[in-house]
Amino acid sequence: MLATLLDRLRRRDPGYAVLRRGARLTLVASVVFYGCRYGVGSSVLATYGLFGTIAAGAFARLPGPAPQRARILITSLPVVWALIAAGSALAWSTWAAAGGMLVIGFLVAFGGVGNPRLVGWASAFQLFYILASFPPYQPDTLPQRLGGVTLAIVLLAVAEVLLWPDPVPVSYRQRLAEAADGVAAFLDTAARTLTEPHVDDTGRDARRRRAYAVVGPLDLARNPPAWAPTAAGAQDRALRICAVALRDVLAEADRLAADVPAEPIPDLAAARLLRVGADTTRAAGRSLTPGGAAVDLGGLDAAIGRAEAAYPGGGGDGRDAPDVPRLCRDATALALAEQVRVFAVGARLATGSRLDGVDAPPGLFDYARHHQWTLYWWQFRSHLAPRSAHLHSSVRLAVALAVARVAAGLLNLTHGFWVLLATLTVLRTSAADTRSALRPSVLGTIVGALVSGAVMLVVDLPIVYAVVLPVTLILAFGVGRLLGAVWQQALLTVLLTVVFAQLGPEGWRLAEARLVDVLLGALIGVLAGVAIWPRGAGHDLRQNAARYLAASADAVEQTVEAVLGDAPSPQRAIDRVRRRMILTDSSYCQYHSERHDPHRQQIDWDAVLSAGHHVVPGAGSLLRRNPPGCLAGWPAAAALLRDTAAHLRSLYDEVADEVTHGRSAGPRPAAMTCADELDRIRPLLGEVDRQAVRHLVEVDRWLAALADTLSRARGRPGEPAGRP
Repeated sequence: MLATLLDRLRRRDPGYAVLRRGARLTLVASVVFYGCRYGVGSSVLATYGLFGTIAAGAFARLPGPAPQRARILITSLPVVWALIAAGSALAWSTWAAAGGMLVIGFLVAFGGVGNPRLVGWASAFQLFYILASFPPYQPDTLPQRLGGVTLAIVLLAVAEVLLWPDPVPVSYRQRLAEAADGVAAFLDTAARTLTEPHVDDTGRDARRRRAYAVVGPLDLARNPPAWAPTAAGAQDRALRICAVALRDVLAEADRLAADVPAEPIPDLAAARLLRVGADTTRAAGRSLTPGGAAVDLGGLDAAIGRAEAAYPGGGGDGRDAPDVPRLCRDATALALAEQVRVFAVGARLATGSRLDGVDAPPGLFDYARHHQWTLYWWQFRSHLAPRSAHLHSSVRLAVALAVARVAAGLLNLTHGFWVLLATLTVLRTSAADTRSALRPSVLGTIVGALVSGAVMLVVDLPIVYAVVLPVTLILAFGVGRLLGAVWQQALLTVLLTVVFAQLGPEGWRLAEARLVDVLLGALIGVLAGVAIWPRGAGHDLRQNAARYLAASADAVEQTVEAVLGDAPSPQRAIDRVRRRMILTDSSYCQYHSERHDPHRQQIDWDAVLSAGHHVVPGAGSLLRRNPPGCLAGWPAAAALLRDTAAHLRSLYDEVADEVTHGRSAGPRPAAMTCADELDRIRPLLGEVDRQAVRHLVEVDRWLAALADTLSRARGRPGEPAGRP
């Protein structure tokens, strides 16, 4: 029986993380409450000490390992003091407290836009102001209030480090390093495949599967919000770019491995680039590990330079027909090497190195030359816009809390802060999620109130409640979380009843007050969720992503027209893609940190973001080797490229439509191989300049790679990318 129970517990709580957290919280809360209430004899110290522990230990979701969480707790103390002081000063009037709730509620909620991983700390900040803003108005007790909260947070920070610390999960940088090693191994195999076509396919397929297996966990959706790189700072941005670049490297390598030449080509330039790319990818991955040396880009840059210098020949002497498959492989290898370079530059930034003397890919790393606080300010400014979902969410929460504060004050509710706590618990970023949170909150409160009222009718001795306090703490914050939302809410109601039974002689009516307050707060939360921007963060992300895809399609068409000599440089269109890419990336980071409707998660957002990463640096590299007008005067090539660009435009429109409406993605089109490209280009070959053929092959290859990227965006999350 006991073994079965422990087995079920392990399945529900791997590593006993929830029970560890509940045990730490129980011990700290008990020490603080007993010491302040019965040792010092101060109800104010006990109240603020206990609720400081609960707010920081149960309602806050802090990122990182235990030492990092402890630092966040300690460094946040000045903000906590300011919030309690503001609440205490405004508690003299219902309307003053509600006005402060409106302002502080918005500022605290909106502050998470710079680093969505800290959004979990916002609820705790709200609670500190809420508790202090209710009567009685006693500004002379401010030192005791601050003392109780400070004691609680300091002890909680110490307990995070010393008492049953949580096992440290695999960090995102570690995932990147492992993925880089797997991709590098596949690059080596792909290089051997090109020069030794009869190499053992079993080993190649195994390395390919491993590469996709280790790259898959880089999706933000597969990482908990507390560990995903979602901040606006340079290092987190670099990590996100590294993940996109590594996925593109793998896709290009897979494309090359599928285009095996009929006979060995020992000196194939593509194979040489693959080998150097493998070494650089492996070194960049190692640089992400603690103590790893910064990656040197010299070898990769030299290899790219040699490949570009030898590339125009296309194989054979001047009398032979151009070797289109070989040109195609060389173009793909150059594109792969460029993405390896993006990954290596991103790895340097992710480890805190500067870009002094490094030629960064244009458009992707411009932010790295600005101070971190400048980046945060840009992030805030970009979301101070009418269409920002984060602005909507912050305003919605602030208005709901202010209304709840007014209602609690006008109705003279004894424990009015429970009204705001219920509003804070129920309200979500969309109406659908708010409705889903309503049922367990109300049902759990009803059950807890009935149990608490019945107990208090029978037991009227404060000493009994003092004895059972640790039991109710571990049930509410340990066992309750494992049993589900209804149980957690019911046990929280019992806990609050046990606490206030020791602070005042209210009897069974305390349970009644708890039930009324929660029902009122839940009603306010639901009304706010339905009436104020009910569509949530997903709607904002979908709109931004659709505009981002449309801008990418415009840039692709203008790039094609530029190489055909019919349009100037597409730099303005590429800059527009970059700006839309930053906004979409920011929206996705915020979306990832919030709860949302699982039934609408039909989009592979990481693949959607990859589309712009292919356009921004890819167009710059393409135009460097294929300058504007390089294909002017070749009508057949112009017709082919315009037809391909038009087809690609329709793909962008289809993906944008799927993103906007959240529909299930359609089937993926098959990726184009170099043999397919030869069939397309063969009818155009004749008495044309060999250099023009090279330009045509590379531009067409770039368009095919973009189509392949879009096909990955049409897959569902979790569906493996690459060739079947």
